[in-house]
Amino acid sequence: MPGTLYLVATPIGNLADITYRAVETLRAVAAIACEDTRHTRKLLEHYAIQRPLVSCHEHNEAQRAAELIARLQAGEDIALVSDAGTPLISDPGYRLVSAAAEAGIRVVPIPGAAAVLCALSASGLPTDSFYFHGFLPRKSGERQRFLAGLAGMETVHVFYEAPHRVLETLEDLEAALGDPPVVAGRELTKVHEEFLRGRASEVRATLAGRDAVRGEFTLLVGPLGSAATSAAPESRATVAEEVAALERSGLPRMEAIKEVARRRGLPKRAVYAQVESEHRR
Repeated sequence: MPGTLYLVATPIGNLADITYRAVETLRAVAAIACEDTRHTRKLLEHYAIQRPLVSCHEHNEAQRAAELIARLQAGEDIALVSDAGTPLISDPGYRLVSAAAEAGIRVVPIPGAAAVLCALSASGLPTDSFYFHGFLPRKSGERQRFLAGLAGMETVHVFYEAPHRVLETLEDLEAALGDPPVVAGRELTKVHEEFLRGRASEVRATLAGRDAVRGEFTLLVGPLGSAATSAAPESRATVAEEVAALERSGLPRMEAIKEVARRRGLPKRAVYAQVESEHRR
């Protein structure tokens, strides 16, 4: 009889945020597949769990999936964990779970922490509808194009972001969406947990005023209907194209940027950022 694949949620910061069922499951399985064996071993040592660990991350998942499926088909129970939170939520595991389902192997979720839900519940933003996008593109131009595609959507958008990119991402949010309402959750469940609320420009200014920006971020963007309306173009032309057209008519670039900002209800620096981004491509 085939074994069972358990998807076990682990803490996102505070080690106490794990369920009794998760601990019992990790103690009972034949092996635990994890992203980083060193990271998972710390959690297991905290709860005195002694189980064999198998690395299963984005670079070896295709190979590991075949090995783990063979063990499951031989009758072993296997647990899959990520470094933090719920497996597969912006973490590896899709190939393994897909292969298990295709092979007729039972897949059982053991629910627990997820940064996206922790941040959403404490954000103060509407929670009846939301989109989770994982990590945004790393390049500014790609980020802005992706974000611009969200304009007019009356729902909350949630992203994960690294500390070394969060200031750029907030700037791109302002440029692409006309300074929308934002909540930045930092170091969730940890000692220095905090929530920063305000417009994208305000949250960015707060973070930029610090000596260093540290900690993993969950960014939430409020419903974009009103923000997108004020930022919506009056024509099909992009911001950069509209600035270029005014330049061709004889206006100096900065005057053209000021005029486009006035027409579209955007901050001048947001228009400038989009023009510069277009020129860099």
